[in-house]
Amino acid sequence: MYQKQIEQLILLQAVDDEIIVLEAEIQQAPQELSDLEGRVTSLKERQTQIDERLEVLRAQQKKLEFEIEEDAGKIKKSKNKLMMVGNTKEYHAMMREMDSLERVNRMREEEKIAIMEEIGRQEEGLKDLDKEAEGIREEYAAKKATLDERLDKARKRVDSLDKKRKKAGKVVPPPILGRYEFIRARISHPVIVPVALGVCSGCNIMIPPQIYNDLQKGKQIIACPNCQRLIYWQEHAPSGAPSIQDEEE
Repeated sequence: MYQKQIEQLILLQAVDDEIIVLEAEIQQAPQELSDLEGRVTSLKERQTQIDERLEVLRAQQKKLEFEIEEDAGKIKKSKNKLMMVGNTKEYHAMMREMDSLERVNRMREEEKIAIMEEIGRQEEGLKDLDKEAEGIREEYAAKKATLDERLDKARKRVDSLDKKRKKAGKVVPPPILGRYEFIRARISHPVIVPVALGVCSGCNIMIPPQIYNDLQKGKQIIACPNCQRLIYWQEHAPSGAPSIQDEEE
C-alpha cells in the first residue's frame, strides 16, 4: 500500500506540474494579443507625433518659400529702379537695402534646406513605423487565428488532468492528501521528493538519521523536517511507474 501511495503521489505531482504549465498558457495567450495591441497603440502615438511634427515643418517651409519669393520680388524691383536713381546717397541706400534682403534670403534658403532635410528624416521614420506596425498586425492576425484553438486544446487537457488528479487522489489516504495539498499551496513545486544518501532533494539538506532509517523501512509517508516536503527513499521509487500518458491509455 505504501508503494502504491508513493506512486500515486508522484503521479499526482506530475499532473499538477502540467496543470500549472497549461493554466499559465491559458492566462498568457490572451495577454500576448493584448501586448501586441499595446505595441500597435504605441506606434500609432509615435506616428501621430511625427505627423504633427511634419505639419509644423511643412508650414515653416511654406512660410519661408513665401518670404523668399516676396523679398526676391522686392530685390528685382529695386534693381529695376537702381538705374533711375538721381544721386549717390540714394544709390548706396538702395544697394544696402538689396544686400540686406539678399542676406536674409540666403539665411532663409539655408533654413529651408535644413527643414527639408528634417522633413525627409521624419518621413523616413514614418515609413519605418508603418513597416513595423504592419509586421505587428500580421503577427497579431496569426496569433488571433490560432488562439481559440490553443485555448480550447489547453482547457480540454486541463479537464482531462483534473480527472486523473481525482483518480490518483482516491488512492492516497485523506490525511496524506491533505498534507500534500497544504504543502502545494504554500511552497513551490515539487511537493514530494526522493531522498538519496540521506539528503532531501527538495532542500538539499541532510535529514536526521532516525528519520532516514524510518524512511528506508517504507512503512509510512514522512515529511522532511527542514523543508516540510513529503519524502521517500530513492530505492522505493516505483520503477516503471505509470506516466500521465500511461494513465490516459
